[in-house]
Amino acid sequence: MKKLTKFGIEFVPQEACWKTVFYSIQSERRGFDYLWITDHFNNRNVYATLAAIAIYTNRIKMGPGVTNPFLSHPVVTAQAVASINEMAPGRTVCGIGAGDATTLRMLGVAPQKVLTSVKEATEIIRRLTAGENVEMKGAFSVAGAKLNFKVKERIPIYVGAQGPKMLALAGAIGDGVLINASSAMDIQLALNHVRGGASEAGRNMDEIDVTAYTSFSVDDDEKNAIEAACSVVAFIVAGSPQEILERHGIPQADAQSIRDALGRKEWGSAFSSVTEEMLSAFSICGTPDMCSEKIITLLKLGVTQFVVGSPIGPNVRKSIDTIGERILPGLK
Repeated sequence: MKKLTKFGIEFVPQEACWKTVFYSIQSERRGFDYLWITDHFNNRNVYATLAAIAIYTNRIKMGPGVTNPFLSHPVVTAQAVASINEMAPGRTVCGIGAGDATTLRMLGVAPQKVLTSVKEATEIIRRLTAGENVEMKGAFSVAGAKLNFKVKERIPIYVGAQGPKMLALAGAIGDGVLINASSAMDIQLALNHVRGGASEAGRNMDEIDVTAYTSFSVDDDEKNAIEAACSVVAFIVAGSPQEILERHGIPQADAQSIRDALGRKEWGSAFSSVTEEMLSAFSICGTPDMCSEKIITLLKLGVTQFVVGSPIGPNVRKSIDTIGERILPGLK
């Protein structure tokens, strides 16, 4: 088993900015190594949030997890992460992916050439933050773009991926891959694609930070942890393609029932329809000991960074303390 060297945490900036900053300070003090802030137009701005966090933290690495090239041009993303890096030197990372289909649909955005767009966006961000003058004609047209300020530290780029082709692309070009999965089965299958992409590009897997980006919920009371996880898992099930549902033995009719309830905004009905099979497939939840066991299973597969994602637990502040006191010490 590879020894775990990195532990990350994800925050959705849906609460007042000061709360996310508070949780971030707490996470740094509790031993987390990475902090990922989600990027959706209907929450607080990801870079404004990161800037505030940068002021009040000293060690933890941070970045968007993840942004996409369809709402923010990669030149603008390069400018943003370079600016954050000036506030948090050597602590800035950038997560980029295809974007959230539901959010994009709300804005009438239908992504085209997704793989090419993510590949080119990664190149543009990497080159601009390295101080280069960028010219490109492809999914993006860039005619001589260059930052007017120097980025002293290299900014690692992580590719968020689920599908086989995007996972292979992450293996080929990413400093890291953010695998949006919580089960050992899904992580193992994902890693096969990442390794394939790395091998084809002539890369060694040691060059890639393999990150399990999970839905996580911990509490001393297992029922409370499960109840908190149900709301997130319901949305994951609703957005999962049939292939993934079948892989975990989840009937399409059950998933459709949850989709319909969410569509009608019948939250109670949707969340109460989440089954044990769904929780097992799409989350890591339970008591600290239960969660630790599941994390160890993923580490044995080759995961090098484990991200505690939403909802974290029924009480975020308490759950961060629980993870820092009773889970991290046995894994780091």
